[in-house]
Amino acid sequence: MKKIYIDELIHRYPVLESGKESIEEAFGILSMCFRRHGKLLIAGNGGSAADAEHIVGELMKGFVLPREIDEVLKAKLQNIDHYMGIELSGKLQQALPAIALNNHSSLNTAFLNDVDGKLCYAQQILGYGEDGDVFLGISTSGNSENILYAAIVAKAQGMKVIALTGAGGGRLADMADVAIIVEEQETYKVQELHLPIYHCLCLMVEEEMFGKANEEQQTAFLL
Repeated sequence: MKKIYIDELIHRYPVLESGKESIEEAFGILSMCFRRHGKLLIAGNGGSAADAEHIVGELMKGFVLPREIDEVLKAKLQNIDHYMGIELSGKLQQALPAIALNNHSSLNTAFLNDVDGKLCYAQQILGYGEDGDVFLGISTSGNSENILYAAIVAKAQGMKVIALTGAGGGRLADMADVAIIVEEQETYKVQELHLPIYHCLCLMVEEEMFGKANEEQQTAFLL
């Protein structure tokens, strides 16, 4: 079933054919991470920072599939407070733990002011990252220094590194366990193609963890 998502992606965006194998490898890394109760740490700059937040939004709540919490947790919630527990039981959704490192403005500006702004993401990787987690570094050039520093710390922490980048891949591609490279040079063109790639990854991971999407969802996922 997951192959359907990649085939649909390539059908709609033929320019991504060269990245098909890397997308499959990245899916494998993410699936293993979440199955082992790890987390995904994501960072980017500018539009790529917005992409990092977008990915978190697709993983930390239902994307296209229902993610009802299990009966054991429902019972615990209702045992603590019956009425509020019922509401929580009906509305909470299972989450895939993901953190956009660019979201922490107080920490990042404090570290920038007190230490070195290029290392803000590296500091968060040091604090959050553990063996078995994954770092997704988004850089259209593949040479963003703050992303490279973060990737180095991630590797030192025993994490897997996925690069989402542009033509050539830059230094980040060489450092990553898998690099998804979009064969475009201009920043906005690279970013236009990054979105359907990470939507595809989020869909495949969600299906792997929570079930199968229906046919309508399969054909609509990139809209």
